[in-house]
Amino acid sequence: MQKKEANKKGALQPAPKVLVSCRGLNGENNALAVGYCGNCSYAPPMIMVGIVPTRYSYQMIKESGCFVVNITDKNYQETFDYLGKKSRRDSDKLKDMNVKLTEGKIVNAPILADCPVNIECTVVDSIITGSHEMFIGKVEYVHADAKLVDENGNIKFSLIDFI
Repeated sequence: MQKKEANKKGALQPAPKVLVSCRGLNGENNALAVGYCGNCSYAPPMIMVGIVPTRYSYQMIKESGCFVVNITDKNYQETFDYLGKKSRRDSDKLKDMNVKLTEGKIVNAPILADCPVNIECTVVDSIITGSHEMFIGKVEYVHADAKLVDENGNIKFSLIDFI
């Protein structure tokens, strides 16, 4: 097999497309597309999300100490694209797209109700890795569409039509 040098920026792909939702201390809600997200511990369960410090949501997560990772599917493509391209600095993008929000069960952050999986997290640490600050979140609660959860509580990811 012949090899060729590839782009380093997205070397670990594919990964599910996620939207991270958060709430500022003033009660303002927001969500942004996040390219760097993954599991980083199973005992206790933790995930990390990488946020560029210039992003509008960065300070909201830094101050509130929590966030929700919302896994998207193809039904959410248009909303994902819009939330990924627009900044909250310019408009209330959640309202612009009529995003249905529900409250987190444990954390004080909104859940994007039409996403098949929502993972509530409390920030336990962070590290600056260059362009991003990686927020390490302890998984507090996982919401999943009932049809995706097996009898042992495991999510059947093969049933999600990922973007």
